[in-house]
Amino acid sequence: MRSKYTICLVATLAGAFITARAISAAESPGGATNLTLAPDLSFTDDSSANFPIRGVDLGAGELGRDVPTVVFFGTSHCFNTNREAERFVAFAARHRENARFLVVDLDHPSASQRALVRRFYRGYIPTLAFVAPSGRVAYDKSGETSSRRGDTSKLEEILAGAIR
Repeated sequence: MRSKYTICLVATLAGAFITARAISAAESPGGATNLTLAPDLSFTDDSSANFPIRGVDLGAGELGRDVPTVVFFGTSHCFNTNREAERFVAFAARHRENARFLVVDLDHPSASQRALVRRFYRGYIPTLAFVAPSGRVAYDKSGETSSRRGDTSKLEEILAGAIR
């Protein structure tokens, strides 16, 4: 039986810090918008008590039908989640027009996100799922997508596979 608390995967990261600009709701195909990082996040320890991502419509839980959907699962108090959130927010800012982004705080999922949790979440954070418009799952894995801070190259590769 899994504990209520999730296991935070550990990875060593080095690299540059990325400042992501906010995602405008007017430019987005639905889902969560105006994504930014919460203030005072730690990228080296589990001291951050805030969920790492802020934005509008964070309770959205519907998959996109005309664009791929990228779903981020995490909690507060996990520096791995914080580092992946940093990548996710930067990536979302670049792809806000051609993908839907959903953000699930596993400690407080909305009613519409519970089906996403049952379908994709396997007990480890951070978890990312990429779903093609057809419903095909292009990626559903836990852990960080890079060992370098701010590196979104793996996210770019996964999105390209979800578009096909």
